[in-house]
Amino acid sequence: MSNLVTRGLAWIGLGVAFTMVGCQSVQTTRGGEVGIDRQQRMSSFVSQAEVDATAKQQYGEIMQAAQKKEVLNRDAATTDRVRRIAQRLIPQTAVFRDDAPRWQWEVNVLTSTEVNAWCMPGGKIAVYTGLIEKLKITDDELAAVMGHEISHALREHARERMGRQVATGVGLSVVEIFTGIQLGDLGQTLAQSMFVLPNSRENEQEADRIGVELAARAGYDPRAAVTLWTKMASLGGDQPPQWLSTHPSHETRVKDLQAYSQRVLPLYEKAAKS
Repeated sequence: MSNLVTRGLAWIGLGVAFTMVGCQSVQTTRGGEVGIDRQQRMSSFVSQAEVDATAKQQYGEIMQAAQKKEVLNRDAATTDRVRRIAQRLIPQTAVFRDDAPRWQWEVNVLTSTEVNAWCMPGGKIAVYTGLIEKLKITDDELAAVMGHEISHALREHARERMGRQVATGVGLSVVEIFTGIQLGDLGQTLAQSMFVLPNSRENEQEADRIGVELAARAGYDPRAAVTLWTKMASLGGDQPPQWLSTHPSHETRVKDLQAYSQRVLPLYEKAAKS
């Protein structure tokens, strides 16, 4: 069998495998002003209830460990600041999905030099003091960060990535059986690059766009998302090529945020007057 035919059969086998793993198209959120209307492919092997339960358990363990290390909510003023911003953002999630305001939201601050923040499925938020201190972050910029992370939870991106990785693993196994080719590390890397990483970059862009709308509706200047990522870029550090990264390049991200912050600016102006 020629190499060309073999490769062709391998990709056919991979395509068949992705069909076999039980994916279904769903729309987790409404589009909002930013128009996020992509149909998502979710695996029936990974339910949102399972993801939420796992996230709740993991969040509890992380917070418990942080409390033991005495790095949980050490500064009352900082914790209050972060929670006040969250309290304004959370009601706006109803624009994208009806159930989100009723999630069991939790918001905590971890003392760490790491420049980071995240929102687990179901509304479990953590903000690191390194993000606040190293960026000298404004409330508008902090709202942009938190809005972005909340958006990942709204779109169920964690579940989407988990399902996609399950599909990738099953697909590679089927290809090896179907063709007799042992793909090994090279096959894993190729599948990750073609199927997992591009999807993650798409997730990041969706979270950016929904995030600026959440911030604008909550009365925070959406243009702060641009200054935020400019600050992030100024921190330096080498980035991998965009096509091998789970995040867009700083240049790509800032350009997109400039366009979408202008789109939702009337929402901010309306909220600021009320």
